[in-house]
Amino acid sequence: MLTDVKIRQAKPRDKTYKLADGRGLYIEVSTNGSKYWRYKYRVTANGKRREKRLSLGVYPEVSLKSARELHHTAHALVSNGGDPSEKRQEQKRAERSIAETFGVVGEDWFETQSPSWSETHVERQCRLFRKDLAPLHDLPIDEIKPPEILKTLRVIESRGAVETAHRAKQVASQICRHAIAMGLIEVDPAATVAAALRKPKTRHHAAITDPVQLGQLLRGIDDYHGSEVVRVALKLTPLLFVRPGELRRMEWSELDLEKGVWLIPGSKTKRHRDHYVPLARQAVELLQGLRHLTGNSRFVFPNPRSTERPMSENAVLYALRGMGVTRDVATPHGFRATAKTMMEEQLEMRTDLIEHQLAHAVRDATGEAYNRTIFLPQREKMMQVWEDYLDQLKNAQ
Repeated sequence: MLTDVKIRQAKPRDKTYKLADGRGLYIEVSTNGSKYWRYKYRVTANGKRREKRLSLGVYPEVSLKSARELHHTAHALVSNGGDPSEKRQEQKRAERSIAETFGVVGEDWFETQSPSWSETHVERQCRLFRKDLAPLHDLPIDEIKPPEILKTLRVIESRGAVETAHRAKQVASQICRHAIAMGLIEVDPAATVAAALRKPKTRHHAAITDPVQLGQLLRGIDDYHGSEVVRVALKLTPLLFVRPGELRRMEWSELDLEKGVWLIPGSKTKRHRDHYVPLARQAVELLQGLRHLTGNSRFVFPNPRSTERPMSENAVLYALRGMGVTRDVATPHGFRATAKTMMEEQLEMRTDLIEHQLAHAVRDATGEAYNRTIFLPQREKMMQVWEDYLDQLKNAQ
């Protein structure tokens, strides 16, 4: 039997040697003087008797008393037909699985990537990851196979959300590629899944390009009798033709109504760049009229349930539907196409000015010429001409 004195006095030799304590427990003294606790035992597997060794720690961090306690537990497991080495591996796999599940890796991916996204993109990706891909969250990421991802995506597909299923597949693939970069997996199991999903129908946002029809719609908007907040948002939609998510997230702090300009910060734009939107006289009047109602809120169009959130992304869409405007006639996003087409064809505006106003990429001989104020004076004039033109269409009974 070993004692602490005997262990402390054990000196290194030319070769590693052992000091036995009993029932397979021993301490191994290496040539550099390090002392390792080991347990030698035998197990039967597949009809064969095998000798194995279990590491129990390093002396003196693991004392003689602690080593005997660890040995006692392991020896009892062997006596009952178990394998302490196998049990330890299972525990490690369980611990690793908790730390490296799809959900944990996904959260790391989200925290890493989301600072560079617009608010709209953050909301969309968050919903896809935390809601639509939730069935995958508890699975160890190195054990996920394509059929498991496909099963999750087909649940989304089954509710008729084919496009959402494809977007969720893209998020799953991004998370898996993040795991590859972390050294957790070698292959993206989501890469081949799209082939087994239904293909989404290619749809364009419906847009009115006929002057008479547009005038009728504008008169219908003037007659809208819903909430004042939605009414103003609805009336500004064809005037400003910004993206719907940018409009509903408009904040009072971003507006300079005296100068007639709205600065959309890059955190809210699709291209992650600040964008100036000139406000013509009609737009300024609408916003000034709304200030008495929501001027104390952060958002120009606050959510009726909480002023700390903007109005619903579907508020303007539902207002159009409530007016009897079907999806094949007009959509909030479609007003961008309406403006582009009619400004070019009816008003003969410069295409590059329109593209800058739409916050699209505009390139010249030196590459992409874009900054938040480019052509601002020219765009101010263009927007006033556009809004005056809409008034003419609306008043042409």
